[in-house]
Amino acid sequence: MRRIYFLVPNIQITHKIVKELQANGIEDRHIHILAKRDTPLEGLNEAGVSIKTDFIPAVERGVALGGATGLLAGLVGLRFAGFAIAGGPLLGIIIAGATIGSLMGGLAGMNSGNSRLKKFEEAIEQGELLMLVDVPRDRIETIRKLVTRHHTEAEFEGIEPILPPSY
Repeated sequence: MRRIYFLVPNIQITHKIVKELQANGIEDRHIHILAKRDTPLEGLNEAGVSIKTDFIPAVERGVALGGATGLLAGLVGLRFAGFAIAGGPLLGIIIAGATIGSLMGGLAGMNSGNSRLKKFEEAIEQGELLMLVDVPRDRIETIRKLVTRHHTEAEFEGIEPILPPSY
């Protein structure tokens, strides 16, 4: 799956595009709309927290950093305790570190906006809507042409992979 970005000037055109996408087999759960705060989306699928923020990438970084820290702490602790390195306690400390790291990373990520969407902030604040459409790779060009041909006022803004995220 890939995510296609379109900037759309108003809600009426956004509704038309969504209906056209639905008629072409794109499910509602694959269409996400970002708009200026307090803009009524009139039944459109608003982008969730995982899209609006860097929550998922921050959790992934937190797991890696917490797990590595847990490993180091476990090795140091076992060495100073005079025990032979045992798998159980070490694994427990690694899991605890990864858990704490993911929680801390997730909280930090929820407080920062999505770094991929920074370039669209000004347009969104001026009243445009950002439409994100998740489509299979083989349908990218078809969907792009469908939207830009029938709705010339919608601007194609690019394609990004959904996973893995680029840091």
